[in-house]
Amino acid sequence: MKKRMTSTPHDAVFKRFLRHPETAKTLYGCPFTLIDVTVMPDDDIVQHRRVALLELMQKHIRQRDLSGITESLAAVVMLGYTNRRQLRMLFHYMLQYGNTAEPGVFLRRLARRLPQYEETLMSIAQKLKQEGRQEGRQEGRLEGREEGHQEGLQEGSRREALRIAGSMLQNGLDKEMVQKITGLSADELQPL
Repeated sequence: MKKRMTSTPHDAVFKRFLRHPETAKTLYGCPFTLIDVTVMPDDDIVQHRRVALLELMQKHIRQRDLSGITESLAAVVMLGYTNRRQLRMLFHYMLQYGNTAEPGVFLRRLARRLPQYEETLMSIAQKLKQEGRQEGRQEGRLEGREEGHQEGLQEGSRREALRIAGSMLQNGLDKEMVQKITGLSADELQPL
């Protein structure tokens, strides 16, 4: 009989890959507790010390506006279980994947609550401001190019209409007929 092909052709049981199958069986073979932080109150999460900040972020990252958890975040940071590097990474993660109507206001609010991290938070806010400016410049350039392109097309069409009008007038068509055909005004036909 043929062996049935599956999406995972290799055995996914960890205990077969470890040198100590009994240890693997003990570790991976018994039920484990899965915690759903989305249903836990923030006050309970704050008590989780080292993982509290991560749990808060995982719980609230998809929320419409993260500014509602400023107090909880500040409370967890004030416990002192996270270092500056972890906080910087967390704030970047929050601003990149979370939602907040005004990121600068959110960071300033946090900075007021966490004066010892004000420099870190304000450097992130400055970086956001700079990125916003760059994005604005880029959008402005694109819009400018598009407008320039449109103006160029219009000017090219106008010049072509003037060239055709001049040719029509040279061939004896009256000005009113040329105006009607080309869409040019009497003033535009005057120099021709």
